[in-house]
Amino acid sequence: MIINILAGGPEELLPDLSSYQGDETIWVGVDRGVFHLLNRNIIPEKAFGDFDSVSEEELSVIEHQVTGIKRYKPEKDETDMELALNWALEQKPESVHLFGATGGRLDHLLANVQLLLNPIKANNPVNVYLVDEKNIVFLKEAGHYKIKKMASKKYISFVPLTLDVTDLTLEGFKFPLKNRHIYLGSTLCISNELISDYGTFSFSKGILIVIRSND
Repeated sequence: MIINILAGGPEELLPDLSSYQGDETIWVGVDRGVFHLLNRNIIPEKAFGDFDSVSEEELSVIEHQVTGIKRYKPEKDETDMELALNWALEQKPESVHLFGATGGRLDHLLANVQLLLNPIKANNPVNVYLVDEKNIVFLKEAGHYKIKKMASKKYISFVPLTLDVTDLTLEGFKFPLKNRHIYLGSTLCISNELISDYGTFSFSKGILIVIRSND
């Protein structure tokens, strides 16, 4: 089972959502993202939000087409996206994709990137990806990982999320590294590329933001 969550970010930044459809896919809408899904003839199984970003007419459409609506007051401790993600993690899916989570307000973007920490904090092995038209973003804890070349996402960047990342090694990359200590704020590992079909990256301490991008 894969859970796809669509928030209300700018529609022009969305990838082709049809490529993320599947027999075992569950769609979830967040606030205005519910309306975006309905406009694409996708009826979400769940909808989360205070729905302050839709009109009364749009909300009426949502209420007539979606049965699993969880509506909240605007005054709450979690963002609508966090409420949806926490529900998704409880379902123990294979992976979760977050769409409509970039662009627009910077505070929302930064909050959504930090939400990728939630499965790590909960010791939950679910892979969570933040996806838009040009980027796929995910987090990795210390370990050894294999990564595949993607023609649609040529560039790979590694950004420390913790104060430091220890013994970062990149193999199969245009710019390899061997046991480098990378500090928070470093731009050393921005815009790398794979030189073969597969590469590996490993590190012994810290958390990395991995960003796969295209121009």
